[in-house]
Amino acid sequence: MATVPNVRTVTYEEWLRMPEVEDAIEEVVNGEIRIMPAPRWIHSEIIDRVHWEIISQVDRNAVAVKISQIGLIIRRAPLTSRVPDLAVFERSTVVEKDGYIHSAPQLVVEVLSPANTRSKIAEKLADYASLGVPEAWLFSPEAKTVEVLYLEEGRFVRVGLLAEGILRPKHFPQVKVDIDAIWPE
Repeated sequence: MATVPNVRTVTYEEWLRMPEVEDAIEEVVNGEIRIMPAPRWIHSEIIDRVHWEIISQVDRNAVAVKISQIGLIIRRAPLTSRVPDLAVFERSTVVEKDGYIHSAPQLVVEVLSPANTRSKIAEKLADYASLGVPEAWLFSPEAKTVEVLYLEEGRFVRVGLLAEGILRPKHFPQVKVDIDAIWPE
């Protein structure tokens, strides 16, 4: 008979006391710590380009554009903390507590990788939806497409699957992201 390994879960308070792991990307899902590998080159290039496109078009005193390495608290019990590839916040909406963000960004960006199964992406999107994130972009390097999702009635709904054109975040209408400029040569 096969046995299931004993997976220890952590509480929010226990997690706060844990030492930071340098250069590790760590999410906590329902109390279970998940260490993720560093992003591949193409993944990081896409995020760098999206970051540059957005940050060069916003008032940095009013808008924060963060690449990975921020802990976004979805819920404290059971502890769930996500690390979006990129998150865009209106600074006036940011709630920081214990060094982590406890409020929804206005936009999250995720770059899909071979390890991202549909169920893992759906789980992450459900967490973002539960926090009230109004918009998500999913970049697929393999297909060279961007899936644009809006939060409607508590869940994300696809409003576009684009291979070209201009992306405009609905909360930052002055921002224009040319999809062709995002893909590395």
